[in-house]
Amino acid sequence: MSAAVKYTLGRVGLFVAVLAALWFVEMNMFLRLMVALISSAALSFFLLRNWRDEMAGEMAEASERRRAEKDRLRTALAGEDEPDAERRDG
Repeated sequence: MSAAVKYTLGRVGLFVAVLAALWFVEMNMFLRLMVALISSAALSFFLLRNWRDEMAGEMAEASERRRAEKDRLRTALAGEDEPDAERRDG
């Protein structure tokens, strides 16, 4: 399972858990949802740190792969890719 899916499910799970804990507290439903949202965001900052860091690492690796592929394609389109030119001529 990817880190982004784990982190997203963890955030949603924390929100549901906090909302369930607030379910029996007497307050407006909108206020209950806002308190659950803010509380789950604060809790996820501390409780889900490892998954967040793992997700950030995966995103950085994907970005680097895309950048390298983009540079490779740009070089090939510019005609500066010598090994490919030699294969076509040879």
